[in-house]
Amino acid sequence: MSNTSFKPTLSLLDATMVVAGSMIGSGIFIVSADIVRNVGSAGWLIVVWLLTGFMTLTAALSYGELSAMFPKAGGQYVYLKEAYNPLVGFLYGWSFFAVIQTGTIAAVGVAFSKFTAYLIPQMSEDIVLFTIGSLKISPAQLLSIAIIVILTFINTKGVKGGKMIQTTFTLTKLLSLFGLIIFGFFAFKGDIWKANWSNAWNLQHLAKDGTIASYTTAAALGAIAAAMVGSIFSSDAWNNVTFIAGEIKNPQRNIGLSLFMGTLVVTLIYVSANIVYTGVLPLQEIASAEKDRVAVAASHVIFGNIGTVVIALMIMVSTFGCNNGLILAGARVYYTMAKDGLFFKKTGELNKNSVPEFGLWIQCLVAALLCLSGKYGDLLDMVSFIVVIFYVLTILGIFILRKKRPDAERPYKAFGYPVLPIMYMLMGVTFCTLLIIYKPEFTWPGLIITLIGIPLYYLAVANKSKQQ
Repeated sequence: MSNTSFKPTLSLLDATMVVAGSMIGSGIFIVSADIVRNVGSAGWLIVVWLLTGFMTLTAALSYGELSAMFPKAGGQYVYLKEAYNPLVGFLYGWSFFAVIQTGTIAAVGVAFSKFTAYLIPQMSEDIVLFTIGSLKISPAQLLSIAIIVILTFINTKGVKGGKMIQTTFTLTKLLSLFGLIIFGFFAFKGDIWKANWSNAWNLQHLAKDGTIASYTTAAALGAIAAAMVGSIFSSDAWNNVTFIAGEIKNPQRNIGLSLFMGTLVVTLIYVSANIVYTGVLPLQEIASAEKDRVAVAASHVIFGNIGTVVIALMIMVSTFGCNNGLILAGARVYYTMAKDGLFFKKTGELNKNSVPEFGLWIQCLVAALLCLSGKYGDLLDMVSFIVVIFYVLTILGIFILRKKRPDAERPYKAFGYPVLPIMYMLMGVTFCTLLIIYKPEFTWPGLIITLIGIPLYYLAVANKSKQQ
């Protein structure tokens, strides 16, 4: 027995927790080390996070208009299909399935394992349990797959279990991050703060061993783009709430509101956490933190020896809750694609608990394979580029839809239109262009995966017309 429609059971608080919970994974605890190596100063570290926060908030406020126009499952896939054509929508859905969502789920799962290994060394990624061909399988990889499987299973039992995990874990990590920030401000060291901020605007490369190299103007722009890969990954997945529109009460109002509140809270937390890092750790220690665990080094200063345990537990809670939100939301995109005849037919069916069970399990399978490959780090570099391209296209879609459908009902209109959406698009295009020039290895693999979707689309269309 399967149901034919989603049940609207998620409140505004639940939706906001999906936004914040899907955004906060492991990034804020780790990526600042790489950012500092790229920009070499406290001021530019904060600027990178502020730029990313501004882009995220602007995009979220713009998406409010689209989510109110199309308050149904599938979110961004639906917006792209409606603004452009089914091919553009499909390329997004395919990239989402092949890299964006599944790669992020894998990366967050592996981050959970890494910090579990901090408390239980037997779970380390450095231990080889067995090999499959050239692949070396570690306890950390198996644990990350186990977490993904468990969360997928819980989410096949209906949206209520997933909702409970999401809200509980997100509130816990928000409170613990606030705690880290508040105690961090009390632990500020005047001499460190002064040293970090005395040359706050010198943009330079800071190596792990402390050597400093200056940039040419062009290379400096490339360094800022490279630095933003980490902050954009840490701030991504805010749009997951749009995928579950069919399960949100009063979606026209609540999706836009949850996007704004969730992204605002997370941006404030991210900027504050980085200010704390510069108040308790010398820049060199941020740049050379062991395995980039900046938050572990900072909490050791703030809380003493127990601090490292506190932060490891916080990150386990954070990544567990984050993955739940990603797993919950992702399968709704494949469901909508299947309804359009562009994905495995079985993905378009809901089980007796009103959730797309088959979609959840194939997403789980791809994420598990990515965990085994150990290439999740490379994938994330590609994800930031592809994700921003699709965000720019989606926000351009607001302009296209206003021209194409001037009389369509718009219960909410994009805040600051047209100035803020244009600013986002300019920043997004600049970011992607700089990556193409200075970090091509971050860009072409993701583009290739996206373009593989073109023949797949025409195969799906041919198959669909055969069945009719």
